[in-house]
Amino acid sequence: MKKLINDPEDVVAEALLGIEAARPEVRVDHANRIIYRHDAPMAGKVGLVSGGGSGHEPLHGGFVGLGMLDAACAGQVFTSPTPDQMLEATRCVDSGAGVLHIVKNYTGDVMNFEMAAELAAAETGITVDNVIVNDDVAVEDSLYTAGRRGVGVTVLLEKLVGAAAEEGRPLSDLVTLAQAINDSGRSMGMALTSCTVPAAGHPTFELAEGEMELGIGIHGEPGRHRVALASAREIAEQLMDPILADLDFGSTPVIVMLNGMGGTPLIELYVMYGEVSKIIQKAGIIVARNLVGNYITSLEMAGCSVTLLRADQELIRLWDAPVNTAGLRWGI
Repeated sequence: MKKLINDPEDVVAEALLGIEAARPEVRVDHANRIIYRHDAPMAGKVGLVSGGGSGHEPLHGGFVGLGMLDAACAGQVFTSPTPDQMLEATRCVDSGAGVLHIVKNYTGDVMNFEMAAELAAAETGITVDNVIVNDDVAVEDSLYTAGRRGVGVTVLLEKLVGAAAEEGRPLSDLVTLAQAINDSGRSMGMALTSCTVPAAGHPTFELAEGEMELGIGIHGEPGRHRVALASAREIAEQLMDPILADLDFGSTPVIVMLNGMGGTPLIELYVMYGEVSKIIQKAGIIVARNLVGNYITSLEMAGCSVTLLRADQELIRLWDAPVNTAGLRWGI
């Protein structure tokens, strides 16, 4: 294992120290491993809280700031944060307008966020609601989930709902919007290599030189098929065909994210986006906006994922609204 770390047990704690040093626009609660907007809570604004296991950066801590999240809880690598962390984050971002939890559909995340919401309501009277993101078309159930996994749509949802929250919309409206976004997006990913969790010290799985894994999860979960390595053109087809078969994208414009899993050079991601865009164009779908880069990663895994989200003019307006985070920044 070759990594730029000290002790494997201290990776998350020391990364949070680095984030604090690099990003004066956020504050870090090191005891509870929470990253906050420096101005949270904001009067009259619904607080947005997300989180999950570390190792997916910039998700979620890199999306804390104007136009996205108010707080993000960091678990150990690939391990859900605790209910106590989520409860503390919920308390600290509540301004009286309620709090929305944005939760990827992984069993530990769902269970712990639900427990935190119950504690918040019982102990402090905070109104908490949630949206469960489950956009991965690769498998119906996995080692970590009942139902589909929550992956790339999480990034787009945090941006869009974050913009709506900045406008002062009530919690009920944000819940409706978040559910509609989740229902309108689909994702699928693939891997060329495994990743190595620091505490484990060895790859999560093994791939032969001429193999790749289709439908991989962001924690290294098995995908649909282990198949022979193919060209970018063929890989794009293998990712896009299940997405287009699963949801009718019709004539509505889409936001497309071509996401790197952490270990793929940007030049290769652009090659992949070029192939994906050809498939989208052939299907008669109009691309309104796109992202190409590393947004929801799996440590140093080589590979990529594709996310398509149906986006009407209102969602495009929310997408274009100002955002100022480490992971996304425009309109400022």
